[in-house]
Amino acid sequence: MSPLAMGGPALFIGDDTYVALVRPQLDPADPGVRLAAEQAGVSPEEFAGPGNLWALMLDQEDGEGGGFELPGLRDAEAEDFAERLRLALGSGEPFTIEAGPVLSLTARPADADGHAFTARVTPPEGEDMEPVTLDLGVLPDAGLLADLDDFRRSLA
Repeated sequence: MSPLAMGGPALFIGDDTYVALVRPQLDPADPGVRLAAEQAGVSPEEFAGPGNLWALMLDQEDGEGGGFELPGLRDAEAEDFAERLRLALGSGEPFTIEAGPVLSLTARPADADGHAFTARVTPPEGEDMEPVTLDLGVLPDAGLLADLDDFRRSLA
């Protein structure tokens, strides 16, 4: 489901180039978290945070990436996005699914087994990141459907 260990719900769409909706949960007892907290000059608990804040991440094949927090996003909204994406995949038609004003996924059937995806990411006002359009390539429906099911279960 995820090229990174998020420790919380995470939905990655794409491979080398991807967008991800994540709610990281860091363990303050983890040695890496403790070291990072020490380097940041804060307690491990403060560094780990509350574990209930969603973020949108992106990465491109050339290594360019970024992300930003989505402080107003709730689990129910993330689940709704996943369910709408799941239903659209089964339609056999081109579609666009939005996750608020920050993410728009456009897909069209590419072959019998997958869809070609494009993601448009528009950071919220105040973020130090420009809007970006990513070609996520052709993704196999079966794999994405399995990831969506795993993601929805992780929210329960």
